[in-house]
Amino acid sequence: MFSFRRCGHRVAISLTKQYLPFAGLSRDSAAPCSPHFDVVVVGGGHAGTEAAAAAARCGSRTLLLTHRVDTIGQMSCNPSFGGIGKGHLMREVDALDGLCSRICDQSGVHYKVLNRRKGPAVWGLRAQIDRKLYKQNMQKEILNTPLLTVREGAVEDLILAEPEPEHTGKCRVSGVVLVDGSTVYAESVILTTGTFLRGMIVIGLEMHPAGRLGDQPSMGLAQTLERLGFVVGRLKTGTPPRIAKETINFSILNKQTPDNPSIPFSFVNETVWIKPEDQLPCYLTHTNPRVDKIVLENLHLNSHVKETTRGPRYCPSIESKVLRFPNRVHQVWLEPEGMDSDLIYPQGLSVTLPAELQEKMIMCIRGLENAKMTQPGYGVQYDYLDPRQITPSLETHLVQRLFFAGQINGTTGYEEAAAQGVIAGINASLRVSRKPPFIVSRTEGYIGVLIDDLTTLGTCEPYRMFTSRVEFRLSLRPDNADSRLTFRGYKEAGCVSQQRYERASWMKSSLEEGISVLKSIEFSSSKWKKLIPQASISTARSLPVRALDVLKYEEVDMELLAKAVPESLKKYTKCRELAERLKIEATYESVVIHQLQEIKEVQRDEALQLPKDLDYLTIRDVSLSHEVREKLHFSRPQTIGAASRIPGVTPAAIINLLRFVKTTQQRQGAMNKLPQTDEYLRDTDKLQEREL
Repeated sequence: MFSFRRCGHRVAISLTKQYLPFAGLSRDSAAPCSPHFDVVVVGGGHAGTEAAAAAARCGSRTLLLTHRVDTIGQMSCNPSFGGIGKGHLMREVDALDGLCSRICDQSGVHYKVLNRRKGPAVWGLRAQIDRKLYKQNMQKEILNTPLLTVREGAVEDLILAEPEPEHTGKCRVSGVVLVDGSTVYAESVILTTGTFLRGMIVIGLEMHPAGRLGDQPSMGLAQTLERLGFVVGRLKTGTPPRIAKETINFSILNKQTPDNPSIPFSFVNETVWIKPEDQLPCYLTHTNPRVDKIVLENLHLNSHVKETTRGPRYCPSIESKVLRFPNRVHQVWLEPEGMDSDLIYPQGLSVTLPAELQEKMIMCIRGLENAKMTQPGYGVQYDYLDPRQITPSLETHLVQRLFFAGQINGTTGYEEAAAQGVIAGINASLRVSRKPPFIVSRTEGYIGVLIDDLTTLGTCEPYRMFTSRVEFRLSLRPDNADSRLTFRGYKEAGCVSQQRYERASWMKSSLEEGISVLKSIEFSSSKWKKLIPQASISTARSLPVRALDVLKYEEVDMELLAKAVPESLKKYTKCRELAERLKIEATYESVVIHQLQEIKEVQRDEALQLPKDLDYLTIRDVSLSHEVREKLHFSRPQTIGAASRIPGVTPAAIINLLRFVKTTQQRQGAMNKLPQTDEYLRDTDKLQEREL
């Protein structure tokens, strides 16, 4: 084994806390003084905590390395989870027994479902979260997870070994080197470094190294990855200033109250921890021309905006909004940071102007005329690695058993990080036990769309999940994430608890039974009109109408239907979630049948696997242009479907590649039959000899 250590002195920054020793941990025979784990996770953010917990749930002895244990579960930017598209990711993480949804149900202060004006397929579960409570609950969960050890330490380098011949990659990771020179050996390593890779904080023209305010960046690890040959890019993000609550005039602002009842994120929770009447409101205000004037007159004092580094398109700074959308008024949501917090987070006011100008700008906004800024907003610039260098399991092409998850792959947002974290944790554990990877395709979930977009398209700006990115969103709804993923997680990965599996099984059988009963109940349209006069049912229909069809009417729900036919349907109203899901299933019945046919067509393409060791640059049996060969070589798609989604790979190239795959499969099939034929002939010869 060898370390990819740099020559000369180390440039990693020392920690503010003393690194905790690895006393009493299991030892590796190859390194008697070093601990050995199945999986090591680097980074204790939202990707890291999900990855570490998932690996441990799968049965792997896991180590979570973080700069500071007291920052585990810290919400570095906005005090909220979920939203349109993001709420889907949280439901899917929860379906795989992930943490963030359950922790949010224990820590929220304002729960609301967004996009209610549209159908339930695109509803966005969202909650304002108490920062302090979330951190406490997440740390309690992580520090009490079986098979999971947590230690403080900064990783400076990777320990590398010879590659496994049956897998692609120039080398294999076998552990990490810490800042203090100590080593930890592992079968798999997951990097979830967030914004810490050569992170730089910017306020006005001032810049200083930091992963986030108060935390030092990771310099040595960034250089190691670059030397290994990974393509490194640079991205930026930002956060708004914080405002003292008592200095805001809420009385003149638009007030938003939470939903009643509150819908929990997790499938295992029937309610959230706090009643709707005890939750905190949010308030809406807007920018104005005076804000625009301050921004435009002081662009020369803002190096973050002048940088060519790409920032988030869908959560831009106020400077970017003023420049891209001149003479517009922009929303600013004033969000509470916790039940006992004195701070307000002005969502939509991310800014990197000098602190004194930020304060001046805030006081131009309605309701904030006397507001006091407690912390200035700032920008963060950081390294990320082109995600086309990872497989759908999140393992890297270059280094075997090395996995990336979170902002290191170019994404933005807690939910996107958590989704990658749970998949990386599962696959790092499966890699240790030499089992097939756990892949979520884009026909199975938003997680699949997220990872497929990253690994085939890459990204040059912080990637954010939206419902519009998903082709089959009528089938991939928040309500049915458990039926799509929980059973796979239980059987294929072992990451789902018995309790969750049994609950998902009960819900699945109850839905099937309920739909069957609803299909079996048939009355004439005139009878239905008498039973449910509120429904706009046309009495002109001559054929009998099923109860399932009546449930499709907007004004009809299971409660109303059960009152009309109590003997058959009353029992399905006892569970709120079951009643709501039956309504949703009825709503999408016809369109989902059509969409399932489209999904099968896509799955046929996904079933055509490309050889992992295929050398696109030198292969001669297929006609491909040099440009296409380079794109395929860089992205290394695993299926024909994935190859077809790579920009620049033409339909003609896909057809040629498809022919090559089918010809190769036919040749391989013929080769596999040869030994069987020989054996059959030998057996026949022996039989003939005996007969003779």
